Amino acid sequence: MHDGTGRIVVQNLTKQFGPVAAVQNLSFTVEPGSVTGFLGPNGSGKTTTLRMLLGLVTPSAGRGLINGTTFAQLGQPARVVGAVLEAQGFHPKRTARNHLRVYAAAIGVPDSRAEQVLQLVGLGAAGSRKAGGFSLGMKQRLALATALLGDPQILVLDEPANGLDPEGIAWLRSFLQSYARSGRTVLISSHLLAEVEQTVDQVVIISRGQTMYYGPLDNLRDQQQSRVLVQPSDSAGLVAALREDGVNAIEQLPDGRIAVTGVESKQVADIALKAGVSIYGIQEEKADLERLFFQLTNGQYAAPGQNQYTQQPPPGYQQPGYQQQGPGGYQQQGHQQPGHQQQAYQQQPGYQQQPGYQTPPQGPYTQPPAGYEQQYQQPPQAQQPSQGYQQPAPAQQPAQGYEPPTGYEPPPGQQPGQQPPPQDNPYGQQHGQSGLGGGA
Repeated sequence: MHDGTGRIVVQNLTKQFGPVAAVQNLSFTVEPGSVTGFLGPNGSGKTTTLRMLLGLVTPSAGRGLINGTTFAQLGQPARVVGAVLEAQGFHPKRTARNHLRVYAAAIGVPDSRAEQVLQLVGLGAAGSRKAGGFSLGMKQRLALATALLGDPQILVLDEPANGLDPEGIAWLRSFLQSYARSGRTVLISSHLLAEVEQTVDQVVIISRGQTMYYGPLDNLRDQQQSRVLVQPSDSAGLVAALREDGVNAIEQLPDGRIAVTGVESKQVADIALKAGVSIYGIQEEKADLERLFFQLTNGQYAAPGQNQYTQQPPPGYQQPGYQQQGPGGYQQQGHQQPGHQQQAYQQQPGYQQQPGYQTPPQGPYTQPPAGYEQQYQQPPQAQQPSQGYQQPAPAQQPAQGYEPPTGYEPPPGQQPGQQPPPQDNPYGQQHGQSGLGGGA
C-alpha cells in the first residue's frame, strides 16, 4: 500500500528504444506542497519519463515511485494521481458532462462530482455541448476536469497551458498554486518558460535524457551572478570610481549604460554619490529562467561551444530554394522551387558582362559561336540527350523507305529530311511519347 506522502521519486530511470537512449539514469524527487516544473528541449525525454512514471511505458532500468510504490501497485490510482498527457481522448459526439460521468462511473465517484469539476475548470456553461466542437483551450480544461474527478493527491500535467488564452493561463497558474498550497503535489511539463517561472517553486531540467538540475528555482538563480545596470551622467568618472573601490567587472553597453557584475545596486549608488556622479537610472538584473535553461541544456542539438543563435551553417551548405552567387559577384534572381529542374541562365536587362569573361555552358545547350546570326542553321547532328531520356518519335530520322513526294518543299521551320505533319504520314499515327501528353 502507498505511504500517502504524495512524493514522486524517480530513481536511475532509463529507457532504451533500440539504439536510441531516450532516458539515461534520470533521478529526481518532487515534494508535496509545491509546483514543480519539468523542463527540457524537444526530444530530451520528458514525455517518455512521464509515461514511465504512469505505467504506460516499461523502463529499461530504474523505477519511478508514487507514494513509495509504482503506479501499477496503487490501489485506486485515479484517487491518487490525476494525469493529463494529451487533451484528445474525447468522444466527439459526447457532451462534456456525459464524458465526465463515464469516467466518474469508471473510478467509482458519484455523478455530482462531474458537475463540480465542470464548474471548477470554468466549463459549467458548456457542459451540454459536444466535445467535438470544443476549441483546443476548452479541451485542455475538460482534460483537467477529468484528471480532477478523483480529487487526487498528485497532478501530473503535460503542457497544461497549451491552447489557453491569457485569461485561461492566469487562471491555471492561480489554480495550480492554490492546489499545491493545500499540501498536494503538482508536476507540470511545459515549454512556456516565462509562464513556468511565475508558477513553479521547484524545477527539474533535463537534457539528452539526463538530469541537469533539480531543486528550488531561487537556488538556481542564486548560483548566477547578478548585474547592476547604471545610466550615469559621467560614464568615465563612474568607471574610475568603481575601479578605485576594487570593482573591476565593468562592461560598457551599446545603449550608454554600464553593467557592473558581482555587486549590489546600493553599493554602486554609494560609490557614484561619493564620486559626485549623478545617476539617471539603476536596476539590478537577475538571470531569468530562459537564460538559465539555455545555459544548462547548452543547445541540445547544437555543437558544443557554439552559440545556438549565431551558429554558422557547415561548409558547403546551400540555403534551400536559392541559387548560389554567380561569377563576378552577380547573383541570379528568383526562387528555385525544390524538385524542379533549374532553368538555363538568363542575363538580366542592362547587365554588362565583365571583360574576358566566358559564359559557362548552361543546361543541355551551349552558347552559339561568335558571329552568330539569325540565319544560322543548326547542325543536322543533334546533341546527345541526357542519360535515360527517350527521344520523341517525330524527332527521329524518317522510317526506312520513306520518300517525300516529288517537288515537296518543307514548310518554314522544318529541317530537310524531317517527316511531314502527321496527316500526310503514310504509315498512320505514330505511337509513343507526345508533346501533348499522349502515351504508348
